[in-house]
Amino acid sequence: MKARIPGQNNMSRNDMMQRIQKMQEDMQAKQEEVENTDFTAGAGGDLVEVTLNGRHEVQSVKIKPEAVDPDDVEMLEDFLTIAFNEAVRKANETMEREMNSISGGLNIPGFPGM
Repeated sequence: MKARIPGQNNMSRNDMMQRIQKMQEDMQAKQEEVENTDFTAGAGGDLVEVTLNGRHEVQSVKIKPEAVDPDDVEMLEDFLTIAFNEAVRKANETMEREMNSISGGLNIPGFPGM
């Protein structure tokens, strides 16, 4: 006699594999969507703005003229660093959120974004 675990339905191995495959397909589609999404972040009151895609490829950098001070290049460098890192953070958080929405927060090795 097979023991039953309360709350579990009698899903066959085939049904389980189909659900896992569907989840993987959904995750791949969502990963591609996020990779093709642009994420923009600014620094210094938006004196500097960096836009990158979900693959962390820089799409554009905008620098307002008032951000350029020949006597303080370090400030501009800091603004660029801050804006870039914030855009990467946004991309990473979005990818993680989207993957968790599909997987229900399960950490499944080998699945995209996991």
